[in-house]
Amino acid sequence: MSVNPLSENAVESTLATRPYRVVQWATGNIGTRALRAVIEHPTLTLAGVYVHADDKIGRDAGELCGLPATGITATRSIEEVVDSGADCVLYMPRACDFDEVCWLLASGINIVTTRGEFHYPAGMDPEVRARVEAACELGNTSIHSTGSSPGFITEAIPLVLTSIQRRLDNLTIDEYADLSQRDSPDLLFEIMGFGRAPGAFSEARLSHARTSFGPSLQLVADALGQPLDSVEASGEIATARHRTHIAAGVLEAGTVAAQRITAAGMRDGRALLRFRATWYCTADVDPAWDVRATGWHVTVDGDAPLDIDITMPVPLERMGAVAPGYTANRAVNAVPFVCAAAPGIRSTTDLPQVIASLG
Repeated sequence: MSVNPLSENAVESTLATRPYRVVQWATGNIGTRALRAVIEHPTLTLAGVYVHADDKIGRDAGELCGLPATGITATRSIEEVVDSGADCVLYMPRACDFDEVCWLLASGINIVTTRGEFHYPAGMDPEVRARVEAACELGNTSIHSTGSSPGFITEAIPLVLTSIQRRLDNLTIDEYADLSQRDSPDLLFEIMGFGRAPGAFSEARLSHARTSFGPSLQLVADALGQPLDSVEASGEIATARHRTHIAAGVLEAGTVAAQRITAAGMRDGRALLRFRATWYCTADVDPAWDVRATGWHVTVDGDAPLDIDITMPVPLERMGAVAPGYTANRAVNAVPFVCAAAPGIRSTTDLPQVIASLG
């Protein structure tokens, strides 16, 4: 259950001394990494594992994430989760079920989720928000959305970088992903459309960009006292200059080799905050783009300008194994802070800075 501390000292004391019982909900790529992190954590205790696949039910949590047996077996019973005595659920399913979320919250279990529905409470559907808030009040619990992107790079980093500004003209986050060594033909060619004749971005993809990254942009803008007028999305395509071999297959010259999608937070007719994701299978594209190594590049145009590269020094062939940690770890590290928060939907600006407990 959430704690309502009376002072910062009380928060620090609670976080430093209290162990938290955690249930891992779902064991996909991110969930499996989070499960492993909970088991190995110095102050968190695994209370349960919720799974969706029939072949995972009854298996030991350690087996599901490559660790020794824990004595905790996987279930598909929400009743067992509620009865587990958990302080928090790490909620990481493919889709958000608000019935599940409200059941957990009303039963007295806090939630940290990598789902994006709760980044910006003011932007939620009013009826859904009221329902979730009522469940939080009933259970004296809180829920928080986080992760790497959106989350760390779209909220935590911008809030820190703007803390040394007194005037902000623009903050742009560029995210780069080199997919040349990703041996996933279905993902690249069938789902993402690489290797096809160039065409316009679908409205569905643009809408996804607005709903995925717009809430973070709105949250940061509100925190800066510069609320946005709108969030606009746009997409761009670049083609291969030459026939190119990648791990997933072959890109013919003139076919899609790079894609860029932008979510722009607009204020007074200009982009105040912007997130751009660039996925590419080769840097030799037409038109020529500024394509960087996998990672993030953040620029701040203000009275204290900044230009920052955050790269992921991991060989591309290992990126699939390492990348889940960027999202899972922040969620795991947030557990004590969410459990100690006041009841309700808690955003990044509601919580103290998330600090990892490593020893």
